[in-house]
Amino acid sequence: MGQRPSWDEYFMGIAHQVAKRSTCPRAAVGAVVVKDRRILTTGYNGAPMGLPHCTEVGCLIIDNHCMRALHAEQNAIIQAALHGVSINGGTIYVTHQPCLTCAKMIINAGIKRVVYEGDYPDPQARIFLSEAGVALVRFSPAGEHEPTEGTACGEA
Repeated sequence: MGQRPSWDEYFMGIAHQVAKRSTCPRAAVGAVVVKDRRILTTGYNGAPMGLPHCTEVGCLIIDNHCMRALHAEQNAIIQAALHGVSINGGTIYVTHQPCLTCAKMIINAGIKRVVYEGDYPDPQARIFLSEAGVALVRFSPAGEHEPTEGTACGEA
């Protein structure tokens, strides 16, 4: 039996599994919200409930963004609200760095730590998370988790 994964490796691996449910072909993104080492909610990018998915009718592109799909972070936060689950003080694991809109939702949901792997070109999101005291940690599969420059430090 191999070495057990760290908690960050474990939850990021689950985020990658969640991303496989994505219904927008532009990017498969997964999110997992965790508190006290317990999974509270998950989310992937896709159309709102009951509406056709990008994989069925195509993406709705405006200003180079798909307007049909909600982001994975949004779906994870909405799932918590829908089921009455407090994610205040939690950590969100995301396969990509959050955009500005998702960063603002993360801040208002009370999430205190964001662990992400892939890049997303939104420096303003980094600034907002930093100003709000939310730790933004770039995930490294090798186990080397460094706070992103200019952000608050978080617990590993």
